[in-house]
Amino acid sequence: MKAPSRWLTIPSAAGLAAALLSGCGTETQGGTADTGGSIVVGMSDDVLATDPAAGYDPGSWLLFNNVFQSLMSFPKGSSTPQPEAAKSCAFEQGGSTTYRCTLRAGLTFSNGDSLTSQDVKYSFDRAIKIDDPAGPAPLLSTIRTIDTPTASTVVFHLNVPDATFPSKIASGAGSIVDHRSYPSGALRKDSGAVGSGPYKLDSITKQKAVFSVNSDYQGTAVVKNSGVTLSFFRGDQKALAAALEKGTVDIAYRGLTAQDNAKLEDSASAQKKGIDVVEGTSAEVQHLVFNMKDPVVGKLAVRKAIAYLVDRDALVSQVYQSTATPLYSIVPAGITGHNTAFFDLYGGSPQPSKAESALRAAGITGKVKLTLWSTPSRYGPATDLEFKAIAKQLNSSGLFDASVKSVAFDQYEKDIAAGKYGVYVKGWVPDYPDPDNFTQPFFGKDNVLENNYTNNDITGRIIPETSAQTDRGLTEKDFGELQDEVAQQLPILPLWQGKQYAVAYDNISGLEWTLDASTVFRFWEISKDTG
Repeated sequence: MKAPSRWLTIPSAAGLAAALLSGCGTETQGGTADTGGSIVVGMSDDVLATDPAAGYDPGSWLLFNNVFQSLMSFPKGSSTPQPEAAKSCAFEQGGSTTYRCTLRAGLTFSNGDSLTSQDVKYSFDRAIKIDDPAGPAPLLSTIRTIDTPTASTVVFHLNVPDATFPSKIASGAGSIVDHRSYPSGALRKDSGAVGSGPYKLDSITKQKAVFSVNSDYQGTAVVKNSGVTLSFFRGDQKALAAALEKGTVDIAYRGLTAQDNAKLEDSASAQKKGIDVVEGTSAEVQHLVFNMKDPVVGKLAVRKAIAYLVDRDALVSQVYQSTATPLYSIVPAGITGHNTAFFDLYGGSPQPSKAESALRAAGITGKVKLTLWSTPSRYGPATDLEFKAIAKQLNSSGLFDASVKSVAFDQYEKDIAAGKYGVYVKGWVPDYPDPDNFTQPFFGKDNVLENNYTNNDITGRIIPETSAQTDRGLTEKDFGELQDEVAQQLPILPLWQGKQYAVAYDNISGLEWTLDASTVFRFWEISKDTG
């Protein structure tokens, strides 16, 4: 089944002299460490859904990760899931087709209803049955049946080996709902949410969402504040920056532009108030995608020439002002299987002589005319600047006549599906921090790139074998081979790996534990010194 779209990017924070906050902590059982007051977080994203069967956008998953529990979760700073609502989970008999979980004792939802295996089964069956176009059902496509032999035991029977299943159910797709509060065949019609996570959703409007601490929560999180309010700025980045400077929000997350951040850094009032920039890791990536049936870039020599000429260092320093890092692999740094296949083949700086040799060896003697297609409405205004920089890099070699065209996202997606573009941009934010999520959606059956690339070794051997390997460390060799093959065939060219940023007052602590490759923004890790 085709994966749902996660072609989303965190708005650029270029221009920041990031001040990385450091901290330490130890994992304890869930509870409340009353270390501060309520926190207001401003962001430019909307929360498009409060029902886990429908939401697949960053704002919605932010809500799901804090209001609902999953059987598994990603601990801070880790890409390996651990039990959350479950006391234990494991594949049976050393395979990867039967997965058994035992729930913690005494779990309850925020409305007082008990949480049992019936609710777990109901939640997964419901999401698959509803199959909302904007929902997570495709991530659950390997589920064949679910058994509940006891009130505390859930057994998943998978239709194919899927060693990534624990990571999938640790994401927002694994949110557990109360079977008494959510209809089985339709989405909940109101904006309420009944979960068992560390927070309760008290209210949500177009302007804000208010969360209070769930005192009945039982899990791994230790809550370090008395509540969180999300303030929505609905794309108005300047208003978000102004709110931070005025002090009406404590934290600005996902939304400040480079210019706004630069103004905050230079603002005397901001400096006086102690506004800091917090930098975290990210597995967000961006690729240049080639249509393999295009009459121009369908030629390997043309793709090789582009690979030899693109200067990633210049892009991240001049366009993104070092808020991203050059990427030379399909699997980003920090994820199992990362390598430097594209650096090894094409180098880390422009090599025009090799680009020319590749073209001439293929009998191409004139300038190669091509169009680079962009859509800033999806990937941010810096995308057009980036593509213009790439076109300039290609043209300065004397080998290309490249131009840039930009269209609205809806038209962009239609034209890609129709095969109208030869070269275009795609950005990816992972569903879960595993190499599978950076490879199967791109190169598996019905891949989301829609670039007419097929590789039987990848689809017939590497993906099935890695999907069956429960020890994810043992997949490194296979994923390395996959990336080597892709680097040689060049259906895509990795450009950069992003970083995450939040801007906050210096009385805010713990943000460094919310900005990691898992993409889970953990409300409970944030505290506010009210002294």
